[in-house]
Amino acid sequence: MALAPALLDRLAASRFTTPTPIQVASIPPAMAGSDVLATAQTGTGKTLAFLIPAIEQLMKQQARQVTVLVLTPTRELAMQIAAQYAQIRTPKLPDAALLVGGVSERPQIEALRRGAMLVVATPGRLEDLVQRRLLRLEAVKLLVLDEADRMLDIGFFPAIRRVIAVLPKAGAGRQTLCFSATMAPEVAKLASDCMAKPVRVALGSTTKPVASVKLQAYEVADGGKLDLLQSLLGSESGRCLVFARTKRGTERLAKSLQGHGFATAMIHGNRSQAQRTAALHGFQRGTFQVLVATDVAARGIHVHDVAHVINYDFPEAPDDFVHRVGRTGRAGVAGLASTFVSRSEIGDLHRMEKQLGIRLDRQPLPAGLPARPAGAMAPPPRPRYVPRSRRRPQ
Repeated sequence: MALAPALLDRLAASRFTTPTPIQVASIPPAMAGSDVLATAQTGTGKTLAFLIPAIEQLMKQQARQVTVLVLTPTRELAMQIAAQYAQIRTPKLPDAALLVGGVSERPQIEALRRGAMLVVATPGRLEDLVQRRLLRLEAVKLLVLDEADRMLDIGFFPAIRRVIAVLPKAGAGRQTLCFSATMAPEVAKLASDCMAKPVRVALGSTTKPVASVKLQAYEVADGGKLDLLQSLLGSESGRCLVFARTKRGTERLAKSLQGHGFATAMIHGNRSQAQRTAALHGFQRGTFQVLVATDVAARGIHVHDVAHVINYDFPEAPDDFVHRVGRTGRAGVAGLASTFVSRSEIGDLHRMEKQLGIRLDRQPLPAGLPARPAGAMAPPPRPRYVPRSRRRPQ
């Protein structure tokens, strides 16, 4: 790829030697100065696909000013991108400035004052610092929109447009790289608004899990989910990521697993940034075998070697399923994803399989767990309506 020797040395030291298909397809046009609109399945190496061209561009810069801006939807993903940059940046390049909410802004402002040339940010904190004139963006030459579909899903579209409005114009001094797991209509609209004749890169199906993930389902009564989960965790030696639907359900499940002796951490939207960071780092280091999370962890959190993803609560949408199970089976490594399905959710399972064009292997309950009695998971009868005038006071 004709990369700078210093960057090649850093990549070799980090054991990055063979580029993934998304990197092969997107790095050359990015290095040639073209805008790139890329879609690929999660876990295919999109982060390096934009960091390598970014570092190549920074190595040619003389002035210490913000030249590369990376926008991303979540604090955890921003932190991981900054860590990946720190791992492969050449010695002469300064540290990145990580601008995210939920933590003190003082170290972030100090990183800018020290001459950071690459900023990794969530839109909210970035826009706040720009409005307060603590950050200037008129020298940005490369804009990266990572997990663009997720940013639009959670309502960042107006903030992104306001940020883009203060950048140099597309095609007139600013290059844009947009990476997304799906090509939703909103992503296409954003691309048309902020990109100039982008090179389109589309690899693999973005609407179904990667082939390296084995998909399986267990039909289980709600009251039997915890026993089944403990059985699966007890037979698994690797790291396990468990998805629950609600913040309160995540809390209850994590505390229950802790009470049964499993080294468990949790992540959900009501946890402080310090708590979320400690949980994720502990899970990455192996301090915790199990991480229980809401869908805040389904998109853009990269943890190597997650052996098993378990959908304790059935996902609300097929896209959620794809992104949840995308936390395992990354970079071509085999992974396993199990989904718990109650009787009332069988229809939802069939519809999801049809929409995604997949089939989950039905698995029997492990030995020792009681088989589901016939009709045990039937939904409860709908209560008979009693007029207010005939109700007894409680």
